Amino acid sequence: MPTTVQSSITAHVHPLVLLSATDHYNRVAKGKTVNVSNSFAVPFEEDEKDPSVWFLDHNYVEAMNDMFKKVNAKEKLIGWYHSGPKLRSSDLEINELFKRYTPNPVLVIVDVKPNDEEIPTDAYFAIEEIKDDGTTTTKTFMHIPSEIVAEEAEEIGVEHLLRDIKDNAVGTLSTRISSQLGSLGGLQGRLEEIRHYLEKVVSGQLPVNHQIIYNLQDMFNLLPNLESQEMVQSFSTKTNDQLLLIYLSSMIRAVIALHNLIDNKIENLKDENTLQEEAKEENSAEKTNNEDTVPTVPN
Repeated sequence: MPTTVQSSITAHVHPLVLLSATDHYNRVAKGKTVNVSNSFAVPFEEDEKDPSVWFLDHNYVEAMNDMFKKVNAKEKLIGWYHSGPKLRSSDLEINELFKRYTPNPVLVIVDVKPNDEEIPTDAYFAIEEIKDDGTTTTKTFMHIPSEIVAEEAEEIGVEHLLRDIKDNAVGTLSTRISSQLGSLGGLQGRLEEIRHYLEKVVSGQLPVNHQIIYNLQDMFNLLPNLESQEMVQSFSTKTNDQLLLIYLSSMIRAVIALHNLIDNKIENLKDENTLQEEAKEENSAEKTNNEDTVPTVPN
């Protein structure tokens, strides 16, 4: 018969171990964030007829990188950028060149003439694409999320620069409405892009990407159920509150306008009375002067 042996060893786990393990897990699970805080231009030429023929002055890159390290040792060369607006055929070759300075360079495409109300930057990362048919792997760019961030000092500086080009004649309400319209236009553009992608997947023009489908499903799962009674009541309450504010604002504006009208009429009446009194005083003064200047006839 099998026997059970009770161990005399007890494990005591200290809180520092738990904190370290949790920190390691969070850092691995959250991935990495690349902070692009500075940039410099590099001499680059490309043949207009043959994009595969290009020249990039890597000596200039090394010299500028050394000078930047002297100014700020914490900054490192993490990638490169161009004005796009889309990926080009020579980007993979240029990306391989930048691996001399950083093992995993990041490509940022900056759209200098954006047409839509969206972030003018797209970030990419080179990966090895594994084929399902067992053929050799190929390198391609994978799109990574990007966002515009700024420190407090940068926000203050940008705000001062925008004051020179800001139209002071445009009110805050107009600016806010324009911003909301731009946001809605950007949302409509993204929905159209999603629709075109799904249509191409259904028609077989594009392969099914399960990760994209999962992301779309998660996005639509966040939409509220507008048919539920609680949601309808919440919308009605919110709408009534906003209409009440609009009604009160209209009433206050009407009362203020009526008050200003009454004050204006009172001021006009006072001015008319003042003018009439001044006219009477002038007439009485003229009559007095005329009586004093009447000649007398001697007897």
